[in-house]
Amino acid sequence: MQYTELGDTGIAISKICVGCMSFGKAGTMNDWALDEDDSEAVVRHALDLGITFFDTANGYSQGTSEEYLGRALARTTRRDKVVIASKVYFNEGRLSSKAIHREIEGTLKRLGTDYLDLYIIHRFDYGTPVEETMQALDDLVRAGKVRALGASAMYGYQFHDMQIAARDNGWTRFSAMENHYNLLYREDERELIPICRQMGVTLMPYSPLAGGHLARPTWTSDTLRGETDRVSRSKYDHAEENDLVIVRRVEQVAKDHGVPMSQVAIAWQWAKGVASPIIGATKARHFDDAAAALDLRLTSDEIAYMEEPYKPHTIVGALDRNPPQDTIRPDVQSK
Repeated sequence: MQYTELGDTGIAISKICVGCMSFGKAGTMNDWALDEDDSEAVVRHALDLGITFFDTANGYSQGTSEEYLGRALARTTRRDKVVIASKVYFNEGRLSSKAIHREIEGTLKRLGTDYLDLYIIHRFDYGTPVEETMQALDDLVRAGKVRALGASAMYGYQFHDMQIAARDNGWTRFSAMENHYNLLYREDERELIPICRQMGVTLMPYSPLAGGHLARPTWTSDTLRGETDRVSRSKYDHAEENDLVIVRRVEQVAKDHGVPMSQVAIAWQWAKGVASPIIGATKARHFDDAAAALDLRLTSDEIAYMEEPYKPHTIVGALDRNPPQDTIRPDVQSK
């Protein structure tokens, strides 16, 4: 495994991050979620490969994702050997100071730890002043409950405004951005990613395989996840005709290298300056392919060949307003 630094925090992260949205009690969020034993198997295999970076959220499967991850790590490794990230926003009070101080306590309890390495705001909160949110997050860093801060999918100007508010008030700034980014969705290349690079912010995108579309030559899948994942369909099906052209080009590049398509899609991420793509695998063996992709080098011509058919997409990830309070899957589009 290879490692890199999270922003300028001094925190070493593996260049692959385990996405734990697939962990949790089935039916509370995803019908295809892994039970506790299967979640632990994924954790164990990831650790065996040297993957030490794990990402979850307070809202994943009603908190059971955090619980499963915490217990799995406690049974398999030492706390100081791993980097744990969790998120806040899809909860009562969103990113108000009261909510942030309340939610961190629940997250730490479920994970069975007294600190988080990285605390990420899951979306931008339209109902709370930026200064209130950034000061509350800084409170957690100063209290030793959080080592570093991150943000997730939002518009570039929103991220910029929050960073400037932190800078001007002497509060902790964001060191990481967890945004929606892959060969089928590149809208953040316009503003958000350049802002992150300008500010020295680490990129750790979610959905690097576009819900599996970049891992197979066919658009549909007959797996349980493929048949029940409404989020993936909402994200990608509207652009199927155009995106299948990209998928076929990924397939061709994979054939040229004699590797699975998923390795090409992940290697593209590193070629684009990503630090640690989040792999939300439902099978431990999926991490073998991800780790093998570290040895794959794509040429500039291959990258251009795969990128060339891309056309602008509908925004998926950043929200135009706060969704209803009980929303747990914001990327299921309602408009």
